[in-house]
Amino acid sequence: MTEIRRLLPETGIMSGPTSVERLTERGFERAMARAMLMTPSDIIAEVSQSGIKGRGGAAFPTGLKWSMVSQAPGAQKYVVMNADESELGTFKDRVLLEQDPLGPLSGLVIAAHAVGARKAFCYIRGEYREVEQVLAAAIETLRRVGLVGPDTVEVEIRRGAGAYIAGEETALFNSIEGMRPEPRVKPPFPTNKGLWGSPTLIQNVETLANVAVLFAHDVEWFKAYGTKDTPGTKLVALSGHIHRPGVYEVPFGTPVADILNAPELGGSVAGTGRLGAVLLGGAAGTFLNAAEVQNTLLDYPSLSKVGASIGSGAMMVFDDTVDLTWVLTKMARFFAEESCGQCVPCRIGTRRILEIAESGNLWSRTQDLRELGQAMRDASICGLGQTAPLALLSALDRPELRHHD
Repeated sequence: MTEIRRLLPETGIMSGPTSVERLTERGFERAMARAMLMTPSDIIAEVSQSGIKGRGGAAFPTGLKWSMVSQAPGAQKYVVMNADESELGTFKDRVLLEQDPLGPLSGLVIAAHAVGARKAFCYIRGEYREVEQVLAAAIETLRRVGLVGPDTVEVEIRRGAGAYIAGEETALFNSIEGMRPEPRVKPPFPTNKGLWGSPTLIQNVETLANVAVLFAHDVEWFKAYGTKDTPGTKLVALSGHIHRPGVYEVPFGTPVADILNAPELGGSVAGTGRLGAVLLGGAAGTFLNAAEVQNTLLDYPSLSKVGASIGSGAMMVFDDTVDLTWVLTKMARFFAEESCGQCVPCRIGTRRILEIAESGNLWSRTQDLRELGQAMRDASICGLGQTAPLALLSALDRPELRHHD
């Protein structure tokens, strides 16, 4: 199979990623011009008809979210591009912003017009300094041609400071406002009360890029790839024991095994060449065994049958020599150190999981870990605590993944 490049620019494209020529060549200038001639309700209707879902992991219908912000009362509204990409194994947004930053920015401008916002923020991971420079240059290009500015929408970059928790939308709001990045209790939801108490639309980089290519074409074009329930393409980040690590764009519904093995994509499992497991969705994702990889598609209904989801699109590949106990212990330390400490289930739960992992009793304390994981999922304030035990629990559900010396 060949890679489909819609969100990513074609390999033969000659214009620079932040140039006016790129804006024209990729159709983004046309996309924004078309959107500006439409009413906000018509823009939202087209986004809804396209079937775009959030690409940050939650897969919430994009058109519905825009409608909620548009209808929320308030004179001041904001839009935010979430580029605080800190999930382990995930680097798709970085590649997208490096190669084609004008796409996500065009989607951001269209979103602002749709919901009635005059101010937008790009919140970028603090370690992405070079990417931030590319993004700043792309914003300046849009300003020069009059698509960003006081008469349309002002766009400002805000930099994170290395906190994983800042990727959570309400913690991100606190960070932009100059406070400690701690999640807020919901409700109220950001669509009604976000930045500075105003209705706020926050979207992942990849989601906004989808909006840009949609308006550069039309709904029928957009739905030509993907599935009926999930149209379009998805960026996947391959790493680990894989011959061709990197970011690839594939239609929803593509067999997971093809993503790993196709010569134009992953190029097959490296190391021993025998697949042990795939961690899908990053540290807060799900382990799949070799049989599940062979029998699932990159689509939500298919993956839900094995208790998994696409998440951020990260795929970490492990050959059959890897001791997943070591991997799970490293991930437990990551969550214990990255918990903001605001709520007890996450603050104490992540520490308890780490203690059990470091004691060497990971596979003999399964019932304790399941009960602990359930408490964290039920009672944690935000997604960090709720998803921190998921990869561990998925491994416990697949005892064949245990490494036997």
